[in-house]
Amino acid sequence: MLVDSHCHLDFPDFAEELDAVLDAARASGVIAFQTISTRLSTYERVRAVAEAHDDVWCSVGIHPHEAGPEGPVAAETLIGLAAPDARVIGIGETGLDYYYGKSPREDQIRTFEAHCEAARATGLPVIIHTRDADDDTIDVLTRQMGKGAFPGLIHCFTGTDRLADAALEMGMSISISGIITFRNAEELRQTVKRVPLDRLLVETDAPYLAPVPKRGKRNEPAFVAHTAAFLAGLKEVTADELGTVTTDNFYRLFSKAIRPAATGATGA
Repeated sequence: MLVDSHCHLDFPDFAEELDAVLDAARASGVIAFQTISTRLSTYERVRAVAEAHDDVWCSVGIHPHEAGPEGPVAAETLIGLAAPDARVIGIGETGLDYYYGKSPREDQIRTFEAHCEAARATGLPVIIHTRDADDDTIDVLTRQMGKGAFPGLIHCFTGTDRLADAALEMGMSISISGIITFRNAEELRQTVKRVPLDRLLVETDAPYLAPVPKRGKRNEPAFVAHTAAFLAGLKEVTADELGTVTTDNFYRLFSKAIRPAATGATGA
């Protein structure tokens, strides 16, 4: 029993075989999916995937790469899209990416702030992408939390101990992708060992970042099982235990998502 908490099912990579991809994931034990918005200009495509499948939920937001091209966004716009829509369970993905620098930093920060404001107003978790921007990510979150707490998740975590500690101190959760399985990810593994189990989620970020032993292939939600199995070994729990706790964590954090009755929480 697993949830792929972050994937991009609307991307062209899956256009010709989305039903088969979802069926393969379900056969691997994936009971739910969150397909993530990266641009408001393509949000309706994201929303349509969630509407078509009872076990697929979605978010609404602007990726930091798109902060410049998409232009300024008001928190009220995000709130208006998310609050009344039963399929929207998260705000984002948003955040800061200084590695590629595809959008000006000031645009990224402004957009990130708007998403935090929307998360506070709606109570929906903000889904944060951060790369080579730990200091500014912490600064934005600290400033925004000072205006009132809101739930959140650092997705595809690859940051430092300092970022992990700051996020946990703010009550946020951390999501682990296939990067944890990569040979050169030992520093990340040591950081993740320190994260409490009750704050961990798993994801694919499909179609990107396929885990070992699928590295180099198009990633897809079924492969979250490989990431989860590796993470279970790292945390010294069984795969079933890891699946149960990360699934419980998903539904606790993304509380707007409706959990299938047959897979109710076990109290883990």
